[in-house]
Amino acid sequence: MSTSALDPDAPGAEDASGEAAGGDSQFVTFALAGEMFAVPLAPVQEIIRMPPVAHLPLAPDALEGLANLRGRVLPIINLRRLFGSEVRAHDDTTRALVIQIGQPLAFVVDRVASVISVDRNEIESTDAIQSVVNARFLDGVIKRQRADGTQEMLLVIDFARVMEGQFDGAGTRSAGPASHAQEVAEASADALADDELRLVSFSVSGQEYALDISEVQEIVQLPERITALPNAPAHVLGLVALRNRLLPLVSMRSLFGLAAVDYTEQQRIVVTVLPGGMHVGLVTDAVKEVLSVPRTQTEPMPPILAGDQRLHEITSVCRLEDGKRLVSIIATERLLHVPQIAQALDATQRAMDEAARGAAARAPTEETETMQSGNMQTDSTPNDEHDSDDDIQAVIFRLGAEEFGVPIISVQEIVRVPPTLTRVPKTPHFVEGVINLRGTVLPVIDQRARLGLPALERCDGQRIMVYLVGGMRTGFIVDSVAEVLRIPRADIAPAPVLSGAQSQLITRIANLQRAKRLVMLIDPQRLLDVGEVQAVQEMGSAGGKPQPIEPAPLPLAA
Repeated sequence: MSTSALDPDAPGAEDASGEAAGGDSQFVTFALAGEMFAVPLAPVQEIIRMPPVAHLPLAPDALEGLANLRGRVLPIINLRRLFGSEVRAHDDTTRALVIQIGQPLAFVVDRVASVISVDRNEIESTDAIQSVVNARFLDGVIKRQRADGTQEMLLVIDFARVMEGQFDGAGTRSAGPASHAQEVAEASADALADDELRLVSFSVSGQEYALDISEVQEIVQLPERITALPNAPAHVLGLVALRNRLLPLVSMRSLFGLAAVDYTEQQRIVVTVLPGGMHVGLVTDAVKEVLSVPRTQTEPMPPILAGDQRLHEITSVCRLEDGKRLVSIIATERLLHVPQIAQALDATQRAMDEAARGAAARAPTEETETMQSGNMQTDSTPNDEHDSDDDIQAVIFRLGAEEFGVPIISVQEIVRVPPTLTRVPKTPHFVEGVINLRGTVLPVIDQRARLGLPALERCDGQRIMVYLVGGMRTGFIVDSVAEVLRIPRADIAPAPVLSGAQSQLITRIANLQRAKRLVMLIDPQRLLDVGEVQAVQEMGSAGGKPQPIEPAPLPLAA
């Protein structure tokens, strides 16, 4: 271990170098709850200040959360809580010892004192030692003479013993194929595919349109600043950088011959891939909701309109709410033949070619040669490390300050929380009740209560995420839905195993280093255990007769 990895504020840290001369052993000393302790230097990888943490639901109380340490997901464990001592607020002296115990774990201590060299003869038995720490966690006691003649006593902690049985065998899963539950979710989604359309709907000038969910790559907020393209058509807003790719933006308003509007926070970019692998961002007024619509509620464009080239990209119309709500479904394979889209891609290609020629003139390196030979199609071929074979699509939602993600394929719908829900007696505490979702009884569960988090008063931002659990649609209330995100598989790692319930539910962590985000990936099939699934199924079949409540549209990203 390099000495630079140690806390520069700890006295003596700069002298640490493994084994000291004369066969002495080296220890890191630290204070905790009014006592002084020591740990052998060898397993100590780093000493760090308290980092920002993401709190993990269903985890033991001693777990502060997860932190991002240079691309590594690091569990942060509070030793005061672990030993049952009074918990205190962290301050400038608080440190975390990163110790290798099968995997790196960080242990929060009050302060780090120094790195010392200790002769083996100075280490005695822990018999009759009274401490805040259970004696079985100790590996000895160091008794030394201080410069003032008094005796110093340091308790040597064996962190491997401390962790035995604490967190159901703390460790990490081996990375492997998708879980069985995930396969069940995908199979369930496939079973419904023949009978239903799954759509992402958006609005343009008050009219509602939709794309098949499989054609939506991402949904992101429209930035205030966009790189303009010289001599580009009016409907081409410009370029933005997204996932190391230049993305052309096309205004749907301009595409439909409507007046432009000023920038608003509700505007969203719906990223789709056209035939040939070309990525394009469709700028909409707002993204509304994720829909599961029976195919019986859709019909082809009327023949009198189907021949109109201005409506060429619209293939069918979806009828909702007894025909009061019409959603026009757009086929991406037809967008390439819309002149405005073709012009947008041509303008983007010209801009990239000019940039490549300019870069090549300045320095004909391997990088510029790649730019010269590449284009939007090349940038998005399956060989690109950022493309679909290496990415997963997840719907990101929030509970408090923490972010969670579920595979987009598992999300049936996302709807607003109605003003009232019909309560069902003798159901688990986390069941809020049932609602009528287009004639179907939908059991609704408070995800906060299910995960043991504090309750939250109802607010406009909350949403119900609908999954197929145990063969039945079930809704889970979350604080807010943030976005649809493509996550490179390289950024996904197995979640630390810190409790049985947590390890069943949260199997993976997305470590988005550039954005400094940790997203906990949830397997929706494991949100309920077998007994709870049965209870929810009984609610769906018996369910009472809830008052009809038609959910309002959803803004996917707030």
